[in-house]
Amino acid sequence: MAREFDCLFVRRHGFDPVAAPLPTDFEADQQIVEEALERGGHLVAASQGAVSAMMLAVERPDLVRSLVLAEPACLSLTKELPATAAHRERVEPLFMRAAELTDEDFNREFARAVFGSEPRPLNTAEDRDRARRLRMQAPPWTAPLAIVPGVPTLVLTGGWEPLYEEVAEYLAGTGAVHRVVGGGHRPQDTEEGNTILRRFIRDHAEKGPELGVDA
Repeated sequence: MAREFDCLFVRRHGFDPVAAPLPTDFEADQQIVEEALERGGHLVAASQGAVSAMMLAVERPDLVRSLVLAEPACLSLTKELPATAAHRERVEPLFMRAAELTDEDFNREFARAVFGSEPRPLNTAEDRDRARRLRMQAPPWTAPLAIVPGVPTLVLTGGWEPLYEEVAEYLAGTGAVHRVVGGGHRPQDTEEGNTILRRFIRDHAEKGPELGVDA
């Protein structure tokens, strides 16, 4: 995308590749995105990055010229709906015990609860940081997100997980465009998803040339 658009890629609070992991801070994530957009741009966000992107789009729609969400984990919006409620039932007890568990134990139990499999061994410093960061994350359904933004919104999903399809269908019911393009949890990386994403941004390019990307 950087060959066609002026892209800026940013990381969420606590996801610095060098610094130690930090607990979730939804407001800090939103501020990071706001500072990156400066005078405004087109915002692309994936998974839990979609939470802060939507929070900003709700509070500062003047900055967000278009919004693309890939497999958005905006579970605050759907926490009472069937797929999200079932997910919460599986993992909420684990989050409540996070402070009592080691990073390795939490990582193992999370993989079993969410994926039904054993995680890979934590052999590297990067693996251990990833496990610590996972244990420090706040459940996405606790994010202060209750309404949807009034900006042009595209939602891409992979069609593999009812949880993300439920969020996408909820957003489609509020006016978002929803496309199922495959690709598992990274639909934006498929040829179809990438094509649709680019076209969507071009269609709203008259609002401004900048592209802010939050992944």
